[in-house]
Amino acid sequence: MDFKNEIKRRRTFAIISHPDAGKTTLTEKLLLFGGAINTAGSVKGKANSKYAVSDWMGIEKERGISVTSSVLQFEYDDYCINILDTPGHQDFSEDTYRTLMAADSAVMVIDGSKGVEAQTIKLFKVCVMRHIPIFTFINKMDLEAREPFDLIDEIENVLGIRSCPINWPIGAGKRFKGVYDRNTENVSMFQAVSVGGAKGAAENTLSVHDEALKAEIGDELYDKLMEDIELLDGAADEYDQEKVDRGELTPMFFGSALTTFGVRTFLEHFLKATNPPLPRLTDEGVADPMEEEAFSGFIFKIQANMNKAHHDRIAFMRIATGRFDASKDVYHVQSGRKFKLSQPQQIMADDRKIIEEAYAGDVIGVFDPGVFSIGDTICAPGKKFTYEGIPTFAPEHFARLVPTDSMKRKQFTKGVTQLAREGAIQIFKDYTLDLSEIIVGVVGVLQFDVLKYRLENEYNCEVRLEPLPYNYIRWVKDKTLDLNKLKRISDCKKVKDMDDNPLLLFANEWSIRLICEHNEGLELEEFKKN
Repeated sequence: MDFKNEIKRRRTFAIISHPDAGKTTLTEKLLLFGGAINTAGSVKGKANSKYAVSDWMGIEKERGISVTSSVLQFEYDDYCINILDTPGHQDFSEDTYRTLMAADSAVMVIDGSKGVEAQTIKLFKVCVMRHIPIFTFINKMDLEAREPFDLIDEIENVLGIRSCPINWPIGAGKRFKGVYDRNTENVSMFQAVSVGGAKGAAENTLSVHDEALKAEIGDELYDKLMEDIELLDGAADEYDQEKVDRGELTPMFFGSALTTFGVRTFLEHFLKATNPPLPRLTDEGVADPMEEEAFSGFIFKIQANMNKAHHDRIAFMRIATGRFDASKDVYHVQSGRKFKLSQPQQIMADDRKIIEEAYAGDVIGVFDPGVFSIGDTICAPGKKFTYEGIPTFAPEHFARLVPTDSMKRKQFTKGVTQLAREGAIQIFKDYTLDLSEIIVGVVGVLQFDVLKYRLENEYNCEVRLEPLPYNYIRWVKDKTLDLNKLKRISDCKKVKDMDDNPLLLFANEWSIRLICEHNEGLELEEFKKN
């Protein structure tokens, strides 16, 4: 297959949702269809595993939640699919935000009984900022669910995006009979099955005009379906591919990920309606993914200890343009160094396979010798452009991190430093008093639990977290300013980041205003400027 066709068959998308909406379950079922796993919750060849393949980290298996993004690549119907499965919990949203930077489109999973929830709104706004296409899967229709027209209104009013139902549910919960396809005018009948590892619920297809359909679903549901169809045809937005591409219209699908009902229909519509890798913005203009000799990509995630035995560090790189050839040198723009990327890998959660080549749209893992940071650009030698930056978020919770065994100071320092480079935590040190003091800042408090778990299990280092009474952080714009000379600074904490940039921690916004009023010319910034 030639170079351009390889890129054209790539689809790279993120799956986002509020916790418990069924995002990871939907991901598992998509992997089933691609043959990447044999049964839901297990990697092929690991039949005894009962965990979701995308939840590979120890703490994820123990708690049943996703705490880190996973990359999952598989083939389906001549498409090469890269799924970026993201954590749903708000405490891990920073990882999700960064991962969305590597996606060309997003699948938004919504619980049919709960509708649009808080985390859905936050993640949706990030998608809108990037103008990426958003596809909606209304999940759990086999359970009690809200009226579909109410869900449409909520999506349009709360999220501010128009919607176009591709199919339509008949009943919900115990009365769920199937979905009507608006294009073919056929109804796929739902039959409950054991959810286990089945690739699909039993489905029987009938035309909406077939008298047998009325007998199957009953007069009441049939009459309601016909009323709904008439209302949809008269009032619902028509499908417009250009609006979908601009992120202004979301195609909507109904189904049940747990029973796999409607998942294949969704997948096939989605693959046809999404674009192959699109051009991306750099500081020198737009980079074309179809330029074969102009390989480039960017690092959007770093994960330490995917192989616990070797304490390795894997940098996740989204290939943005051209073809990656493992035998050729690349140029790391930020360090100005030229080298070969070590151990390039195709990734399936924590399973990895060494590869020789990859194409625009692919997400691959490369060994990080300690030079990569999130947002770095890697390209062919002779190029020096950089991709647009990946946002960082100011931490809102702080704690002093103390190793309980002073003899393990070396592994403690190594562990904290490596985990900080992943971007999930930020570490700071006291401005003057105790240079050995480590302060950790996180966006969500659950990150403290993950940090403690990983230090103990991956670095064999017991730690104690002592919460600090601060919720706001500000970088000092003038990096040469002596913080000891500031006035009215008693109720905030002076710290440095790991690059020795001066910062201040505050308990409330009032304290921020007060210190600015009493120190003329002091400029504080909410985000670190790289």
